[in-house]
Amino acid sequence: MRTAKRIDRLPQYLFASLDKKVSNARARGIDVISFGVGDPDRPTPNHIVEAGARALKDPGTHRYPSYYGMPEFRAAVAAYYERRFSVTLDPDTQILPVIGSKEGIAHLATAFIDPGDAALVPDPGYPVYETSAILSGGECVYLPLTEKNQYLPRFEEIPEDHRTKSKLMWLCYPNNPTAATCETGLFQKAVDFSRENDLLLAHDAAYVEITFDGYTAPSVLQAPGALDVAIEFGSLSKTFNMTGWRVGWVAGAEKAIEALGRVKTNIDSGIFDALQRAGIAALEGPQDSLEETLSVYAKRRDALVDALNTAGWVLQKPKGSIYLWVPVPEGDTSLDFTEFLLEKAGVVVAPGSGYGPTGEGYVRFSLTLPDDRLEEGAARIAQALKER
Repeated sequence: MRTAKRIDRLPQYLFASLDKKVSNARARGIDVISFGVGDPDRPTPNHIVEAGARALKDPGTHRYPSYYGMPEFRAAVAAYYERRFSVTLDPDTQILPVIGSKEGIAHLATAFIDPGDAALVPDPGYPVYETSAILSGGECVYLPLTEKNQYLPRFEEIPEDHRTKSKLMWLCYPNNPTAATCETGLFQKAVDFSRENDLLLAHDAAYVEITFDGYTAPSVLQAPGALDVAIEFGSLSKTFNMTGWRVGWVAGAEKAIEALGRVKTNIDSGIFDALQRAGIAALEGPQDSLEETLSVYAKRRDALVDALNTAGWVLQKPKGSIYLWVPVPEGDTSLDFTEFLLEKAGVVVAPGSGYGPTGEGYVRFSLTLPDDRLEEGAARIAQALKER
């Protein structure tokens, strides 16, 4: 049996590796507290669950769904963009539902990257940006995001040869994994840079509604000219605690939407209609659950930052996402510190090196665990460091 050479270039997926570490530790009897994966612990709001349950009982949802999604779901996404960002989209040509934004992100490179082409990938960044390019036979050019630059890209520092061979550029704000935020001005620079260099700009907006302290995150599609060169991936996963439902979309430049649609229609059969009806309920229904969720995350963020600062760090409270990006103690690598916390504190965090070379020296904490476990985990970390 001979596997494809392309998978030899693939690393083991970071979160699959974390799952194995947790399982192995628990098998040894360790009470593991995991800050590793950004999977909301709060339930999906009742009105969304009820809409999905009603749709499940409707035989009309039991057949193949449309490749391009329900018109009603696309219309709900368009209405959301108009309401939230004052961006007008054509539901038929500028919106494409995807089976969770990860699926759409993974398939985008197939539509744009040929062997020898490159994608400009944030470093650190969500691993799928890079692996999707590899699976398409392309390569990645890292776009370093550093603390010195507030984890924002410096487009003017991208070498000419990198611009020439790249066809796609990824951004993500509020950012995973660094929790950095940006203003519309950054998106305008990104749109201008993409137009000048004939790039598709792809923005991963999974955390656009997870913001704090009066900050409101923008959409890349708000930048003038964005609808010519940019697309944005949206998701219900983090906003409405729907990670398991796998409902998302991509919106923006018509040519890119059509190209991704051609890939998807040859691979899948679209989102189950019952799930799309639940998605409509999420987008069009009451939003008070989001306010509650943000209040919970803000409280956890404050508690974890305060606890880690008491243990010796000097961290600022991020204004977006569900993560903390934390430097490791001097002398440790990301993996060293991850292993130390698991063995000595029974705590799992994500090593920054799994998000790209510039992620070395950091670990990522997720806020998606109950308050009491978060507080206990922070206390265990402080004790382990004291005894080190």
